[in-house]
Amino acid sequence: MQSKTLQAGKVTDFQTRVYTLLQQIPEGKVSTYAALAKALNSSPRAVGGALRNNPFAPEVPCHRVLASTGFIGGFKGDWEKVPSGINQEEKRRLLGEEGVLFDANGYLKDKARWWDGFEVEGKV
Repeated sequence: MQSKTLQAGKVTDFQTRVYTLLQQIPEGKVSTYAALAKALNSSPRAVGGALRNNPFAPEVPCHRVLASTGFIGGFKGDWEKVPSGINQEEKRRLLGEEGVLFDANGYLKDKARWWDGFEVEGKV
């Protein structure tokens, strides 16, 4: 079922599908662009594009999506030091508040935080 948050905005059908799945990621867990792409029968780049334009963040938790290597990755369209790294620091802060921690190089410390239990409507 679609949340009221998603119904209120003007987003594409694909973005709505991505954001609906994002809301399934439990607090304190993380997933990957690849896991979302697999659930949507799409590509990690397409998922990244939808996340880059998420007008509902942080309520629709795009901060819970990492690179498949466990690297923290970008946030709000910025990668680590592009242009300032401020967005990535915000992503690290949001995840830290949920107990998700990274090493000094930006990699996920606790692999038990991975989650990919997406339920997609219409999939058997």
